[in-house]
Amino acid sequence: MDKFTKLTGIAAPMPLINVDTDMIIPKQFLKTIKRSGLGVNLFDEMRYDGDGNEIPDFVLNKPAYRNAEILVAGDNFGCGSSREHAPWALLDFGIRCVIAPSFADIFFNNCFKNGILPIVLPQEEVDKLMDDAERGANATLTVDLENQTISGPDGGTISFEVDAFRKHCLLNGLDDIGLTMEKSASIKAFETKAAQDRPWV
Repeated sequence: MDKFTKLTGIAAPMPLINVDTDMIIPKQFLKTIKRSGLGVNLFDEMRYDGDGNEIPDFVLNKPAYRNAEILVAGDNFGCGSSREHAPWALLDFGIRCVIAPSFADIFFNNCFKNGILPIVLPQEEVDKLMDDAERGANATLTVDLENQTISGPDGGTISFEVDAFRKHCLLNGLDDIGLTMEKSASIKAFETKAAQDRPWV
């Protein structure tokens, strides 16, 4: 997966609470096992009407937020079913970071495994960033994973916590397969020795 080091991008405000994974990517789009192509259906039932036309008032349909890379969200984001398609859809749209007061555990874990940084902050700090995000085209935030800071358009800085192991994985672009491949030399040595010791296996 792509490394996450420092991200400067437009932040889209989504102050809804309890946004579940079916809202993020509805069940009818779960037939694929590919990680690409789901961005067009991100928040499908909120983005489009029954005829497939865009709903102008939905935040990601507004011109200022069509290229958003950061989502500032409400409490309990990503609740509901454990579908990994939810972070796939966010990432395919272009979202690399989601900031909220809390996340559902499985969604939170799935974000890290797919190169998305979920940041948990106190409600009052999320409110400040939400206010920044509501500035439209001027809603640019910088998320610095190495220094664990978020900088707003006015120069203010907020610090955030992140698990050290997950930080290492994001900084180095390591998903579960990548972590395993880091040990490829040790795995090969083990397999070679095992073949010599137990040639009948």
